[in-house]
Amino acid sequence: MGADVMNSNRVTAVLYRIFGVAALVLLALAAIESVVKEYKYTVVQERYEPGRLVEFAALAAVFAIAMLLRQIREELRKRK
Repeated sequence: MGADVMNSNRVTAVLYRIFGVAALVLLALAAIESVVKEYKYTVVQERYEPGRLVEFAALAAVFAIAMLLRQIREELRKRK
């Protein structure tokens, strides 16, 4: 049982970091895309508007926050 919990915590921590980094990268890409569009160029080949990239970043951030809250809840349950 203990090994399963440790493995689950590691997977959750890795996924939390991946979603957090993805959210930051998408947010930066949206900012860059909006600036570059002013000069009539594009970074993402006009597949996604900057607002859509921000939506994807928010979605990734929500998942990262949910995983972080899950880790906090598990730690609080261990202390009781």
